[in-house]
Amino acid sequence: MKRTILALLLLTLTTTLAAPRLRAADRPGGFRGDFLWQLDDIEKKIEGLAQAVPEAKYTWRPAEGVRSISEVYMHIAGSNYFLLGFAGVAKPAGLSPDMEKITDKTKVMEALKASFEFTRQAAMKMSDADLEKPAKMFGNDTTYRGIYFVTMSHLHEHLGQSIAYARTNGVVPPWSMPKEK
Repeated sequence: MKRTILALLLLTLTTTLAAPRLRAADRPGGFRGDFLWQLDDIEKKIEGLAQAVPEAKYTWRPAEGVRSISEVYMHIAGSNYFLLGFAGVAKPAGLSPDMEKITDKTKVMEALKASFEFTRQAAMKMSDADLEKPAKMFGNDTTYRGIYFVTMSHLHEHLGQSIAYARTNGVVPPWSMPKEK
């Protein structure tokens, strides 16, 4: 048991240290800086949890007609591209409309990493003035800032779902493991 926990911890640390996050000094101030700080945190948690879940469980779903573990992660990746489109951010060419069908853990991890980097770069390129531009999202009036807020809210929603899926399958989120005494 201790060996498994240690392996998961080391895997999480490796994933965390390899992530292309911004240093605090490189983040812009204001809303974008706050968004990027939150993005770094949620990316670390989502990717750490996706790494901790055994690939054999990636096709597990709690009930028929509900997204599987890999489908949730691929939904997160796809939504990182889709939602920012409401703020005028163009998706990269070549994205597959069938992303959610990917179940290979390596490909899921690659898709998550790429989508978080896309989101990070989009926030870095957005000016503070652009954040106040009006926009429509799902028929509602908002601003580009509001779209980034919805993007973060969406990420937290699916992090919670992923935690429930993982715990149901006996996987403890790496950041919540009890400290050994």
